[in-house]
This record gives sequence, structure tokens and C-alpha cells, in this order.
Amino acid sequence: MSKRLLIVAHTPSPNTQQLLQAMLRGAHHPDINDVFVVHKPALQAVPDDIRACDAILLFTTENLGYMSGALKDFFDRCYYPVLEEKQGLPCAIVIRAGHDGTGTRRALDTILTGLRWKQVQEPLVLRGEWRDGFIAEAEEAGLYMAAGLEAGVF
Repeated sequence: MSKRLLIVAHTPSPNTQQLLQAMLRGAHHPDINDVFVVHKPALQAVPDDIRACDAILLFTTENLGYMSGALKDFFDRCYYPVLEEKQGLPCAIVIRAGHDGTGTRRALDTILTGLRWKQVQEPLVLRGEWRDGFIAEAEEAGLYMAAGLEAGVF
């Protein structure tokens, strides 16, 4: 039976759109056959999207030392409806941080702890000025989530 990976992302710029495309490329790697990948923009994702997934990859920009308003809105709408149903959901975080990403990571850690979701990899924080190397790191994050889900690692 195919597993479902949900990628919830806020991509307000061409660079963040490139990072999302890299995550999707990684998740759709040709060696991965039993994972169905769904991307939803943060403002369009709903509780039923979470209910239907087996793992989730969250991507946000750092805005004023916090997650994007779009991802915060996602949690505002989805937190309580899925709180009891999706405990233990494997998840990972990717943060595009112009500064250090500390506040964004702390806020997400708090929310994910409250949801009782299980972070299955260290958060990927892409810090500072844009570097083309961020694309390979984002692709690897998508690949890791899909491969781990397919292999039953989480």
C-alpha cells in the first residue's frame, strides 16, 4: 500500500520556490515507488490533508525571527482538529532563514511537541545569504522523507 507524504510550504520568492521544487524532486526520486507526494501551500492546507498523510515536511521562511504568517495560519486552522488523531506523525522542518532561524525553530519545536509529532531528522536551517548549495540540501530533505517513509523507518 502506498504511503502519503504531505509537503506544506510557504514560498513567497523565486528562491523559496526553487527550494520547494528541489524538495519535490527529492521526494519523487525514481528509486522511490510506494510514496505518493502531495504539496499544499500553507494557506491552502487543511486538517483533512494532515489526516490523509503518513508523514509531513514543513517548509517556511524566517519572518521577523518567527515562522511565516502563512505557516502560523496553517497551524492555527489545523492544530486542534488533528491534535488527538495524528499523534506520532513523522515530520521534518526546512527553514529558509536570512538570519539564524533560532526563533523559527523554537516556535516550530513548541508546536510540534504540543501536537506530539515526531521529528525524524534534525531541522534543516538554510541560513544567511542565498547559496546555490541550498538546493541540494532541500532535495536531500525531500528524498530522506520519502525514502524513510517507503522503507518504514518511521
